[in-house]
Amino acid sequence: MMPKTHTRSANRPRFDLTTIGEGSIKLSVPKGRLLETARSLDVHISGAEANVGGALSRLGWRCGWISRLPRGPLGRRITHAYLPTGLDLSAVDWANDARLATLFVEYAAAPASTQVIFDRADSAFSRITPEHIDWDYLLDTRLIHLTGITAALSDSCRAVLTAAARRAKERGVPLSLDVNYRRRLWSAAEAERTLLPLMQGVEMLFCKHADAQEVFGLQGTPREAAEQLQRMSGARIVVLSVGVAGVTAWDGEVWWEESAKAVDIVDRIGAGDALAAGVMHGWLQGNLAAGLQYGTAMAALALSHFGEIVLTTPEELDRLAAGGSGELVR
Repeated sequence: MMPKTHTRSANRPRFDLTTIGEGSIKLSVPKGRLLETARSLDVHISGAEANVGGALSRLGWRCGWISRLPRGPLGRRITHAYLPTGLDLSAVDWANDARLATLFVEYAAAPASTQVIFDRADSAFSRITPEHIDWDYLLDTRLIHLTGITAALSDSCRAVLTAAARRAKERGVPLSLDVNYRRRLWSAAEAERTLLPLMQGVEMLFCKHADAQEVFGLQGTPREAAEQLQRMSGARIVVLSVGVAGVTAWDGEVWWEESAKAVDIVDRIGAGDALAAGVMHGWLQGNLAAGLQYGTAMAALALSHFGEIVLTTPEELDRLAAGGSGELVR
């Protein structure tokens, strides 16, 4: 199912989705190499919220991203990565004399674990404040997407998300929140204290089953965890990802479940963002069941290549969601 042609009317929001988040440079070494002995690094771009907006833009939706980047070549490197997706970047705030967040990744084969090292203290984005946000831009949308990663970065980032949630509620704009817990950024207890107020009354709450256990102390099966998350948050829809088992969603009355797609895993980073984008692709069409199919297909695409931005088309996604697989294209 493809999104309809986007023509703006007087009563239609400017965007289908807007989001706020940090953009980072990701420097990595391949499997079999170590960061401490590497002589060269691969360069990619990282940004959970922009990954979602960029993926949906590629699928034909109108999406806008608010961020704060350092003026100069490093900041432009971030925007150059997302411009080809069609993501609107006109609300990015450009900061003088600021630094860009950096991630270092050491990919590893079993039994070793892939390591991610964050270097993002005092980044341009970590100093973002509510005064940097174009609120008319953010709120002129069908859905606002936020993540716990932004909340973990600084007190001012938390103030931005709190203001965004409040203004969205006042304006009647639905919110999507992805817990997206990163234990190297903050503790589970701090994440729970911060995210519980932001979760209240959201349209969609995304959470890994493992994060539901670690951050919110929820035990039991995925269905039991989803039910508890909904009672805690009042979210209209809870979307719980369960690793290789796939994804389950609960709206208080109906269960939706979709198995994970078979995939040769190359890079796990960004798969959760791709899953969320796929689910929203269905939600924007009024079809959550299709959204779970799209989500597992998008996650599989993200897992199959290096780099976090999923570059696909509605036609390819429809085929994969329906159970199609890779084929030789001449």
